[in-house]
Amino acid sequence: MTLHASNVSWKRGGTLVVDGVTLHPGPGRMVGLLGPNGSGKSSLLQLMAGAAKPTSGVIELDGAELSSIRRKEVARAVAVVGQHAHTDVDVTVRDVVRLGRIPHRGAFGGNDADEDAVTDALMQTGLTDKADRLWRALSGGEQQRTHIARALAQQPREMLLDEPTNHLDIHHQLELLALVARLPITSIVALHDLNLAAMFCDEVLVLKAGTVVAGGRPADVLTEELIAEVYEVRARVSVDGDDSRVHIRFDAAAGHALFEEKHTAGMRASSRS
Repeated sequence: MTLHASNVSWKRGGTLVVDGVTLHPGPGRMVGLLGPNGSGKSSLLQLMAGAAKPTSGVIELDGAELSSIRRKEVARAVAVVGQHAHTDVDVTVRDVVRLGRIPHRGAFGGNDADEDAVTDALMQTGLTDKADRLWRALSGGEQQRTHIARALAQQPREMLLDEPTNHLDIHHQLELLALVARLPITSIVALHDLNLAAMFCDEVLVLKAGTVVAGGRPADVLTEELIAEVYEVRARVSVDGDDSRVHIRFDAAAGHALFEEKHTAGMRASSRS
């Protein structure tokens, strides 16, 4: 078993932000959550992290309802990496990564196993030589890698990442997602960039207004028709290489034309009423 969402809905402030979503990722798979702003990606991740309880439906971890499991036990299995974090406190990279061991610590603090996990997480993320540097002195990409190292120090089976490539340059986007893709754990990552999702994700789930529009392999899901429907832009979709990964090229002129069509149709409907 793994972390599953079954027919999950969530009303926040009286507004339905997640509507009947089911997500059953296979162990070790990297799943991309796609959709425009306000589609419910971050809200679904909050539910799957146990930060909120769904209005209906169920989130399960190893067959047990997530809300029935102690938070410390959930944190041992599920790690969360947010978009960004800030602190003015002078903490080192190693200090940040050590935070990942909190769910495993007993009443008498840390032990050798904790330090081994921290050292291993630093090594996996290529941060061993930066372990004693101040976190706030790092680049954006290095800070995100530090947070992934903190998550890895939890030794989780599942990792939830909310737009981890936000504010990163192309080099660091590729580096970070390649790192996540190599990890021997299940990862669910919210992304805006469709080409990055097609490049790194085993499967994708596309949301619009809180509901699932499509799900499956990127090559099967990311069609020109779906992109036009969900994102309201036109694109050319081609398949590159022997691995059947898709490449998406957006057509700015066609996107403008699509906007004009929708605007004109709206004006006509308004004039008829």
